[in-house]
Amino acid sequence: MTRKFTSFRKTLIAAAGLVLMGGLVGACDNQETRKDRFGELVDDVIDQVTGEDGAAGEVPPPQSRMESATPAERAISGRLSEDALVQIASERRRFAVGSIVAKPVKVDALQEVARAQEPQLSESVVAPAPAPPSVEGDGSDPAEAPDGVQALPPLPTVSAPQPRSVTRSAMKAQRRIAMAPEVREVQLDAQSTMFSEMDKLGLSGSVDASDSGMMVIDLFADPTQYVEGDGAEPLIAEDIELACPDAVDTDMMTSNKVLATNCMIERLRASGKFEYVEKDYIFDHQFARRPPSVPVPVAFGPDDTLWDLQWNFLNNGTAADQSAGGAGFVDFWSRTGITGSTDVTVAVVDTGLALSHPDIANSPNIAPGWDMVSDPGMGNDGDGRDNDPNDPGDLCNPNVPMARDSFHGTHVAGTIGAAASNNGTGVAGGAWNVKIVPVRALGKCGGRLSDIIAGIRWAGGTIPAINAQGNEVWNENPADIINLSIGLFEICPASLQDAIDSVVERGAVVVSAAGNARLPTEFYAPGGCKNVISVAASDARGHITPYSNFGPEVDLLAPGGDLMRDDNLDGRPDGILSTKPSKDCHDPVTGDTLASCDYAYEQGTSMAAPHVSAALALIAAQNPDFTGAQLEAALMGAVTPRETGQCSAPCEQYPGATPIPDSEGMCVRTCGAGLLNLEKLPH
Repeated sequence: MTRKFTSFRKTLIAAAGLVLMGGLVGACDNQETRKDRFGELVDDVIDQVTGEDGAAGEVPPPQSRMESATPAERAISGRLSEDALVQIASERRRFAVGSIVAKPVKVDALQEVARAQEPQLSESVVAPAPAPPSVEGDGSDPAEAPDGVQALPPLPTVSAPQPRSVTRSAMKAQRRIAMAPEVREVQLDAQSTMFSEMDKLGLSGSVDASDSGMMVIDLFADPTQYVEGDGAEPLIAEDIELACPDAVDTDMMTSNKVLATNCMIERLRASGKFEYVEKDYIFDHQFARRPPSVPVPVAFGPDDTLWDLQWNFLNNGTAADQSAGGAGFVDFWSRTGITGSTDVTVAVVDTGLALSHPDIANSPNIAPGWDMVSDPGMGNDGDGRDNDPNDPGDLCNPNVPMARDSFHGTHVAGTIGAAASNNGTGVAGGAWNVKIVPVRALGKCGGRLSDIIAGIRWAGGTIPAINAQGNEVWNENPADIINLSIGLFEICPASLQDAIDSVVERGAVVVSAAGNARLPTEFYAPGGCKNVISVAASDARGHITPYSNFGPEVDLLAPGGDLMRDDNLDGRPDGILSTKPSKDCHDPVTGDTLASCDYAYEQGTSMAAPHVSAALALIAAQNPDFTGAQLEAALMGAVTPRETGQCSAPCEQYPGATPIPDSEGMCVRTCGAGLLNLEKLPH
């Protein structure tokens, strides 16, 4: 199915300050309707703004914990900015040239037959656990729900509820299903078709048949020929529409690799042998900006040096020990005495983790991870996939002013709980005790769709990785929660939806950033995919941020920060402070500058999603028998509904938003059930 987004992308590029990082939309059954809506949206895209400048107040006296730390220990990056412009991370949808993701028809049906014949799977299937504790009233009528608690809609299910833990024998049983002889036979037939079409186009390449049934075609690149230090660059191109000529010119195919990729996809789709055939799209992290360059006393909290700057975890309110945009973590820690559990696993599929970071190197919360970046050029570490999820940096073009390594995954994981919390240094995470599995799927210039899919499936314990010796390496800690703070401006690829469905069926909960383009989330991935918890970003007031995507696909708001506001009048930006190796830093006590530091303020739906992942980890620690569906149901009871004014804006600034009756020129940016607030969980 051909998608024509060219004119829309041109308009997006022309819009001042627009950031393209975000999500997708699922399911082919409604694809034509979405394409029509997308076309209508094109005509409405005009100047979009980034919000108002907050008034800066007097900086209050520094807290004693910061005064007692050394400047190096307390240095941070990120200052309050009056600059309304943001840095565009990806102006257009991009893909890995020559790399194609496909899945033969019949694979799912054959695997279902094999599953029915697999006795070992009985170990992983249990009777549904009891329903989570309900709030007052049965939730069937909104009028019966207590103040501030929204009635829960019925949750869609992929299959019977599954336990969050998976035995090794059950994982191996899943592998036998994926490798059933009938499945391999279908893959071999599909492989024959692939090579036949390559030959007709005068091309050569390789085909990798994964254990999930998906296949990846590599028309040009040969990673085995990569030599460390040879300056190899990942072959990435902007996604433009190129019609495949009726008469094949092999010279044209070999000289125009983008055209060759398009032609190969077109021919494979026409064969009728594939459930889907897609470009290997490049995903971006979802920082809403990269900064150029809250102290509030609480009744209960960790002793980390920079805790007083983390307004996002405070209780929701306007008192001295609260924040209007706080997510209620302090209340949960205080009321339950639970700060997490090492029996709960959160996988972070991202840029990897800065394992030498001082707040992470000594953290007991880090479990073995994996590097899924297959292209050594994108990997930036001299090799392909291996067991080292360390983030060596992801700077794509050093000639871009102010461009830096993002260390995006380190910032995201720190908010969840990768940082050692309550250890007298650095920052605190939402879950102090939790098992973090870092899965590196984004590298230099972004991350391939195929690598992200492999990372999701490995994180969920549904397929093994393969080490340099050719041996299988299973994730020994299958994820209860998978955090995807990544995004692509594209309707949800079927291959990505397939991977998400597989881990949700196994019992995991997938949390995704909604995207930062100020557009309906349904046009972004994975935020618009099915079976994900899609999270929009809120500021320190509890309002949806100017950059955040919105729409009915959004499930809830969570703190994402706004670097151009200072609503608590502390003289610092209302961003999210977390672990991140950074440059252009300053001492928050003296104001002195430092060349580098280990903590930074950032903003984005990337920052909102890990708050939800951390909240789910706390709920799972409190309720170890809950299934994934039950965790999601409990989470959706932990929200404070938003008023219209907290999720509204001028219609001209947000194409696709819903006009407000009797309020000329104003639109609602639908922002889900409300703001994450763990205080709303039943006591």
